[in-house]
Amino acid sequence: MLSLKEFLDASVVNFWAIDTICHQLYYEGFHFLDARKQWDLVPGGKYYTLQNGTAVIAFIVPDSGDKKLHAPDRFHIISAHSDSPGFRVKPKCEMLGEGRMLRLNTEVYGGPILYTWFDRPLSLAGRVILRGDDAMHPVTRLVRFDRPMLTIPHLAIHFNRAVNEGNHLSRQRDMLPVVGTLPEDEKPEGWLCRQIAAELEVKAEDILDYDISLYDTTKACTVGAYEDYITSGRIDDLSMVHAATAAIADTQPSSDGTLKIMAIFDNEETGSGTKQGAGSPILDYVLRRIYAAAEAPEEKYLRSVSDSFMVSADNAHGAHPNYMDKYDPTNHPLLGGGPVIKINANCKYMTDADSAAVFASICKDAEVPVQYFVNHSDVAGGSTLGNILTSQIPLRGVDMGAAVWAMHSARETASLRDHEMIIRAFKAFYAQK
Repeated sequence: MLSLKEFLDASVVNFWAIDTICHQLYYEGFHFLDARKQWDLVPGGKYYTLQNGTAVIAFIVPDSGDKKLHAPDRFHIISAHSDSPGFRVKPKCEMLGEGRMLRLNTEVYGGPILYTWFDRPLSLAGRVILRGDDAMHPVTRLVRFDRPMLTIPHLAIHFNRAVNEGNHLSRQRDMLPVVGTLPEDEKPEGWLCRQIAAELEVKAEDILDYDISLYDTTKACTVGAYEDYITSGRIDDLSMVHAATAAIADTQPSSDGTLKIMAIFDNEETGSGTKQGAGSPILDYVLRRIYAAAEAPEEKYLRSVSDSFMVSADNAHGAHPNYMDKYDPTNHPLLGGGPVIKINANCKYMTDADSAAVFASICKDAEVPVQYFVNHSDVAGGSTLGNILTSQIPLRGVDMGAAVWAMHSARETASLRDHEMIIRAFKAFYAQK
């Protein structure tokens, strides 16, 4: 199993995160299921299936020991998301300026802290769609440029003396990455496709489209005098993805009828309303197919839903020592203090007293401390996977995460101790009956 640092460095965008997870699952004995084909499941089998290349659902079928596939009695789910805020490259992206300076036209994805992206060594990664045998069956390839290819230079303070007093940024003007000075004998049109073609060793004319994002090439690293923190891009929410993957990879089939599931969705940062998002019926479809493989009636599935539990794992705001007035006076989690149960009176999180007590009890049994996050009453909070997913399946569940500083920054900070404790808590959850 990759370490958290290795996983973050490999998972530079959502497509690469899912690709990395799939390689880990395959190595741990999970078998791929094509959603377009019939699923022939066996007791104790370990499986995973994909949606759009940016969402993965892995599960372990229970094994009663009689060599017959039985429908599960319940399911224990850990969910997280593969996407992070940043920048997506637009079509026809090349913009040639003064002195043949080439920039790429981008669109902001989600809610990044924009100014944290300035003056960093950036590169490009994502999915490329190539011409196939016919129009309905193009070929998909992943691409990743491992060298710094771009930067977003900030305007010098000499041209804006008030920059440190607050600086409004235009997403269209201020945040465009610079590629460099284009040689005289090279045309700007199609520059990106030519780079992709060279990287993948394909013809540029065979590239039909792409989903390409920027990423910071700076590697994840430990920080702090005691090396107890980790700083990296995409900690939200890839640290929870890594913890969930580590937990299910180290989990064995249950003998008590419990189906163990990991569901990694995409597009949480933009509302989850896509076919690969938590607001879609993909988890419901996977569950129904598992029950169909066991030839179980609809009634059996619905009863199982009522006896199931989900851990919605999406990171929490860690108390910032310089801004303690922004946090609730009694519920502000600290980095290194253990997993965080997230609560909101207006139901932005799925947590209630029942589900919080369940998760806290699991953590206690695993000798893991818990913390609580509630918004300062004068500060509006966001939502996450849990309450979105329950619009599709009425599950009991808890919203939780690791305490993180600078959420949505180009580089976030979390505690390695928290991460180890969360993996231990996730393993304990999967072991529950």
